[in-house]
Amino acid sequence: MEKKILLVTGGSRGIGAATARLAGRQGYDVVVNYVGNEKAANEVVADIEQSNARAIAVQGDMGKDADIQRMFEAVDKFGKLTHLVNNAGIIGTASKFADAPTEMMRRVIDVNVTGAMIVAREAVRRMSTARGGEGGVIVNLGSMASFLGAPGEYVWYAASKAAIDTLTVGLSKEVAGEGIRVNAVAPGMIDTEIHASGGQPDRVQRLRSMIPMGRPGSAEEVADAILYLLSEQASYVAGTIMRVSGGR
Repeated sequence: MEKKILLVTGGSRGIGAATARLAGRQGYDVVVNYVGNEKAANEVVADIEQSNARAIAVQGDMGKDADIQRMFEAVDKFGKLTHLVNNAGIIGTASKFADAPTEMMRRVIDVNVTGAMIVAREAVRRMSTARGGEGGVIVNLGSMASFLGAPGEYVWYAASKAAIDTLTVGLSKEVAGEGIRVNAVAPGMIDTEIHASGGQPDRVQRLRSMIPMGRPGSAEEVADAILYLLSEQASYVAGTIMRVSGGR
C-alpha cells in the first residue's frame, strides 16, 4: 500500500496539532506547517516520530502565496501528497463589526479564504487523476461561526468560514470524479488558545452555557472527526460539513 502523506496547515497548535499527532498514531507521515512557533511545531514532529511515522515541520505564512508555494516544494520532496487538512486560520481581535480595522479584516481573509483556496488548489493539482495524480482527500476547517454569525465579536471571521463551506461544497462536486473527496468539519466552542489570540482568554467559560452539552469540546475530539473524514471509512462521504459542536 502506498504511504499516506498528510499535510496539516497550522499544525503547531490547537486542532491542527491534535490532528497531526493523531494522524501519526494512525500511520500517516505528516508535514506540519507552522507560521511562527518553531518550537511547538518541532514538538509535534517529535511526537509523531515517537509513533514510528515520518514528520517534518515547514514554516510558512498561509496568507502569502510565496510561502505556500515554498511549503508545497517541501511537501513534494517529502513524498507524494495523499491527504490535506486545510486548517490554518486566524480570528483577528474581537470587536463590533463597525469598529473592525480594515487591515485586520483583510489579513483574516488572506489567511482563511485566499490562502485556504490556494492550498486546496495546489493539493488538487497533485491529487487529481485528471492531472496524473492518484486521488486523495481534503478536509477543510470551517466553523460553527458560519452558521451562527458571531455577532458582536467576529463577524468577519464567520464570513470567512462561510466561504470555506461554499468552497467545500463546490470543490467536492468538481473533483469527486477525479478521485478526490472534499469535506469539512465545523467546530463549535473548542477549548484552544485561539480565543486568547483574539483577546478573550475567558471566552470558552463565559459562553459555555450556550452549548447544549454544557461544556466546550477538545481539540482531540475535532481531530477524531477529521481523521474519520480522511479515512477509507468515509469512502462515500463527500461535500459534507460535519458539525462538531456539542449540539449547537
